[in-house]
Amino acid sequence: MSEVIALVDDDRNILTSVSIALQSEGFVTRVYSDPSMALKAITDSPPALGVFDIKMPGMDGMELLRRVREFSAMPVIFLTSKDDELDEALGLAMGADDYIAKPFSQRLLIARIRAILRRQEMARGEAAVDTQEPEPQLLERGRLVMDPARHKVRWNGRDVTLTVTEFLILETLAQRPGVVKSRNQLLDIAYHEDVYVDDRTIDSHIKRIRRKFRATDPSFDSIETLYGVGYRFDEQ
Repeated sequence: MSEVIALVDDDRNILTSVSIALQSEGFVTRVYSDPSMALKAITDSPPALGVFDIKMPGMDGMELLRRVREFSAMPVIFLTSKDDELDEALGLAMGADDYIAKPFSQRLLIARIRAILRRQEMARGEAAVDTQEPEPQLLERGRLVMDPARHKVRWNGRDVTLTVTEFLILETLAQRPGVVKSRNQLLDIAYHEDVYVDDRTIDSHIKRIRRKFRATDPSFDSIETLYGVGYRFDEQ
């Protein structure tokens, strides 16, 4: 059965083009240019995942997510303005699963959707196999603590909020400190699917991860760049 994706954006051109792209990948789409109508429809029949624009007249994406979270834990990806860090921080704190900045690649959005749905499916499958199975262990590397079961990250005892994609990239680097991972290796971990995503996308993710950690600790330098090779995590 095809998974249903709810698209909410006041830009009808974006709704149409993204809907066509998702349908070509086998998804069923529901499109809404009015957030109030979207809320009612999602309440009556929650989709597998929602893609919400943040900047909308009337009820914006933040308010729509807040109301959805009152009755559903369905994953949500926010569409944000380019480099709008305040939107990203607020959205993630409210329970969004990821964000993508406009203008965006449809292939990239589809890859993010698949990664989040796959992560949910794996979590459900593991729970169904054995509800008594112990949770994944904490990953502790110096001042870094990662909790895969709860998607939580702490640095020096303080919370750092990462998207699903950022979490996967950091987890991969931290699992083997000192070992260099190429951009292509990190892309494979973050996206899994055989879709085209520019390898410079990883550079953008690393930049955002560093920025978030430095907001907590300005001296953070545990992710090293090896120019022409890739990245590694330096345990401190």
